[in-house]
Amino acid sequence: MLVDIIMPKMGESITEGTIIEWRKKIGDTVEKDEIFLEIGTDKVDSEIPSPAAGILVEILAKPNDVIDVGKVIARINTEADAQSGDTITDNSDVIAESAETKEAPEPEIKKLSITPKKKIDNSSRSFFTPVVMKIASENNISMNELELVQGSGRSGRVTKKDILLYLENRKESTEPKNELTMSDNIVEMEYMRKRIADHMRTSLDTAAHVYVMTEVDMTDIVNYVNQNETSFLDKESFKLTYTPFIVNAVVKAIIQFPLMNSSLDGNEIIQRKNINIGIAVSLDDGLMVPVIEKCEEVNFLGLCRRVNDLTVRARSKNLQPDELQGSTFSISNFGVFNVTMGTPIINQPNVGILGVGAIKKQPVVIESELGDTIGIRSRMILSLGFDHRLIDGAGGSQFIEKIRLEIENMDLMDLF
Repeated sequence: MLVDIIMPKMGESITEGTIIEWRKKIGDTVEKDEIFLEIGTDKVDSEIPSPAAGILVEILAKPNDVIDVGKVIARINTEADAQSGDTITDNSDVIAESAETKEAPEPEIKKLSITPKKKIDNSSRSFFTPVVMKIASENNISMNELELVQGSGRSGRVTKKDILLYLENRKESTEPKNELTMSDNIVEMEYMRKRIADHMRTSLDTAAHVYVMTEVDMTDIVNYVNQNETSFLDKESFKLTYTPFIVNAVVKAIIQFPLMNSSLDGNEIIQRKNINIGIAVSLDDGLMVPVIEKCEEVNFLGLCRRVNDLTVRARSKNLQPDELQGSTFSISNFGVFNVTMGTPIINQPNVGILGVGAIKKQPVVIESELGDTIGIRSRMILSLGFDHRLIDGAGGSQFIEKIRLEIENMDLMDLF
């Protein structure tokens, strides 16, 4: 008689199984309880014993096929044993009972290496079992990476133990090493560096940082500074720098886009009345951000004097505590170190910070009524970091564009 071999139920929540490998082929003799099939689920891979003795006459599911529990996957002819009176009509319980959900014992394997193989034999690794695929998916292992795992199963197949060991070794190989040697020296952070570290970490954990950049033509301002630096120095006793020009443009942009002058307190927006610009000043042992208060009330010469005064006293560490507090927007000029551009971290509780790159001469296309020409211009990249919790991309883009326009169209003859 013919005995139907059905997909066994491997657990309460299991509704389907995957054919991994037939250990017998059509026409082979199968003994009762002989392992003739391997099935996989997303929980476990199991070797299935034959529920009857006979000849395997039909295979209805091939390797890689996913079959619902209870469906017929093969048939065994037991006619040679029919005289014994052993009649099997429903063998699902027999198969389910025999197919314990424990994994078959696997041979001990050496610690796996995650070094890619030179050549992968796809014929011996036709597919991966559901339990292996599930583990790979949960750990973000791509198919390409999965192909690198060395298998210890039949025909080099990757087993659950193989991929778990691979994950353990991968974790060990990717974890940052912080081992000390005899020549290493441990130095405790200075107080200022600790404060900076805590402040930066808090900002990254608090604000949703987004950046936009633009390129600004500084040619007219560069020429103006070069032409007036000597007379300005004679009159004011300090150099005319580019920072006041940038602060002046930022203040005008904030007046048009006052949301950039706000801060967040939970779900509440605090709209600041005054424009207080923080200027990042690099020191030998850290960074200070002195604040120019009420910039909207200060003319250009006043900005020049305040920028110089705060910078000098910051570097001589002669600032008062209240001069380092209350900023509503910040500027970080890393261009003084000849850096082209950067993405500064927002100075909490501000919602915006402007990064200023180095001014460099570049060949550019100059448009005119007579046609396009190539000219050498002094250019600078500005990068605006803003808190996306409050400022959208459109608002940030419009703000930095306003700064660009203010710089390039500044009335240089009416500054003082």
